Amino acid sequence: MEGLVRCVCSLLLALSVVLGALPARSAERLTVILDWFVNPDHGPLVIAREKGFFREQGVDVELIAPADPNDPPKLVAAGKADLAIGYQPQLHLQIDQGLPLVRIGTLVATPLNSLVFLAEGPIRTVADLKGRKVGYSVGGFEEALLGAMLERHGLKLADLTLINVNFALSAALLSGQVDAVIGAFRNFELHQLALEGRPGRAFFPEEEGVPPYDELIYLAHRDHLARPEFPRFLAAVERATFWILNHPEESWAVFSATAKELQDELNRRAWAATMPRFAHAPAALDAGRYARFAAFLHARGLIGPPPPVESYAVDLGARWR
Repeated sequence: MEGLVRCVCSLLLALSVVLGALPARSAERLTVILDWFVNPDHGPLVIAREKGFFREQGVDVELIAPADPNDPPKLVAAGKADLAIGYQPQLHLQIDQGLPLVRIGTLVATPLNSLVFLAEGPIRTVADLKGRKVGYSVGGFEEALLGAMLERHGLKLADLTLINVNFALSAALLSGQVDAVIGAFRNFELHQLALEGRPGRAFFPEEEGVPPYDELIYLAHRDHLARPEFPRFLAAVERATFWILNHPEESWAVFSATAKELQDELNRRAWAATMPRFAHAPAALDAGRYARFAAFLHARGLIGPPPPVESYAVDLGARWR
């Protein structure tokens, strides 16, 4: 018996030496094109990188801010990037245009888009927009959003004047160029206006007849869904999300320390406002939500008959369980 024990111990020792001599598995590299410059919306991605959660999952993630915010989905569709941060509403339009994209996860699980106006002005209800000027940044979708909100109050787009202010939404409001703006993010522009000493108020699309949707999502090429790095990427993001929720002050300190331009009061407020909106289960898919929003866009004339949800949105967690 004693000899058998010595033999087993010798074998285990030899095995440990062999295993120790093997090279460690190199991390799989993933390029993620953001939708915009780094900001609190990207919290789980930055925290997963800074806390080493990606590395523990065997993925080496590079976060890249785009030169043009319209480019990220196109780069993934062209095979020039692994993942992109996109928007659920735009995904439906991109699928309608034939881009080979699939939603594999959710970053921000609630709408951020809102109709913002100055609290000091005369607007108190959506109906008060009649005859007024409304600024927007992205045609098509934002007009459909605004049109649906107006209809609940007996108005239509022709009852007001639309002005393209590009992405200078707060500036257009503060200067008096417009009376309200559609497309303002509730976790950012409202705080920006408050810090300027001219607080804003907002009407929220999901409270005014627009189906709820995921604001920010992870997009992959439909031919690459079998890549094993993607579920590991989402597992790291999920862990980072819960670390943020459990350690709000420490997570802000880690996030803001990554760039000097993040270390101001506006980003601190935006961080606190965004935290509860991060998807708690990034891989999980609410297919009904996607079907309802596709039907909404179809009814507004922005897309043709919607394809099956499973053709452009998947739950990779379900695939790998």
